[in-house]
Amino acid sequence: MFLVEVVSFRTSGLGDQTYLLTHEGKGVLVDPQRDIDRFLRAAAERDVELRFVLETHLHNDYVSGGEQAALRTGAELVLPAAAAPAYPHTPAFHLEDIEGGDGLSLRPIHTPGHTPEHTSYLVLIEGEPVAVFSGGSLLVASAGRPDLLGMARARTLARLQHGSLRRLAALPPEVGLFPTHGEGSFCTASGAGRYTSTIGEETRSNPLLAIEDAEQLADELLAAPMPIPAFYRHMGPANTLGVPPMPSAGVPELAVADLPEDARVVDIRPRERQADGFLSGSVGIELGGDFGSWAGWLLPYRSPIVLVAEPGQDAGEAVTQLARIGIDTVRGVVRDLGPAATETFERLGLAAFTARAARPGAQVLDVRMPNERQAVRLEGAVERFLPDLVTEGVPTELDRERPVLVACGSGRRAAIAATLLIREGYAPVVLDGAGVPHVAAELRARRAA
Repeated sequence: MFLVEVVSFRTSGLGDQTYLLTHEGKGVLVDPQRDIDRFLRAAAERDVELRFVLETHLHNDYVSGGEQAALRTGAELVLPAAAAPAYPHTPAFHLEDIEGGDGLSLRPIHTPGHTPEHTSYLVLIEGEPVAVFSGGSLLVASAGRPDLLGMARARTLARLQHGSLRRLAALPPEVGLFPTHGEGSFCTASGAGRYTSTIGEETRSNPLLAIEDAEQLADELLAAPMPIPAFYRHMGPANTLGVPPMPSAGVPELAVADLPEDARVVDIRPRERQADGFLSGSVGIELGGDFGSWAGWLLPYRSPIVLVAEPGQDAGEAVTQLARIGIDTVRGVVRDLGPAATETFERLGLAAFTARAARPGAQVLDVRMPNERQAVRLEGAVERFLPDLVTEGVPTELDRERPVLVACGSGRRAAIAATLLIREGYAPVVLDGAGVPHVAAELRARRAA
């Protein structure tokens, strides 16, 4: 029996996983994010020497920690041969095994589709395949999306993904499948399910593997692409050129009077505290697992940032999430707004919000993603996805003289939108908690009655 352990590190806000495979005191680290200390601690706790650091592709959704992990540990850094990054590494060529000693070897499998250079890694122990790290190729119940490099190349990559999926599906059914992207990632072509699987389970249940024609698969993958976060376009160049080590999560505390004039103020407090009073001109993004993604999407990339946090709130978590996408520009944190917290917005529960939305002439703004709106429409609402409030502006049909009822799936995005609307002179009212599907159902029931 092979003594192999695969430790998974889930970063829910980005919908990604990093893996540490261990065998006979040796470790293989796969697709590490920039905050590598957590991975190196896990290796040290298991008394494992890191032998390899693998990258399946030049990532589009986060800054890699692969180069720094290899430099810190002396591990061999392996990237797809066609990636050609600007730092020392071992190029992985299709089906050219890389020996790791003690019966461990890696077999690169070129799996283009998510990106042109994308490579999966089959792990063999004493010549027997035990696991494949599939990155953004074959995912659980899905596949990596092919359009992140632009629509001009998307169809070609989608066709290539067809061959890549079948290449991986031909592996023995008992081989464990460990993809990097999963549920919550904007790198998936459709809603991925569980985070890990087996080749056999995917050949039985993954709907994309049932599509035999490459053109048909391309149609499916490109039928309804999700939006691409604005910060993605900066990740490929960063991962090609390399990035410095992770910055310290500690930042100085500032007073409101000391705010740098060029800084963007981001309020990370709970949204109920933001609603009670926040700093004029600031953007409210409640601290959660996806804080970094929303900040990277809504703010000019690498602009100077000052955080507003509660006393005792973990501002370091916000700094870490920003650094994962290459934003090292947090200048400080403010913990006491005092009388400067002059902006407020109203929050309503489901019943009160529905009652307001049902009034004649009510203005409702739906800030969900296009695929969410397609699944459940809120009749009569003005539709604008949250980031489009920044890039396209507030819809002109909304009247500043009347309240704007803002809704999303849970209240989180609606609260962010409220701070953006206030900056433009609107008076938002946020649906807090139960989301648009509930409001739509309630309004239908009222009309039926």
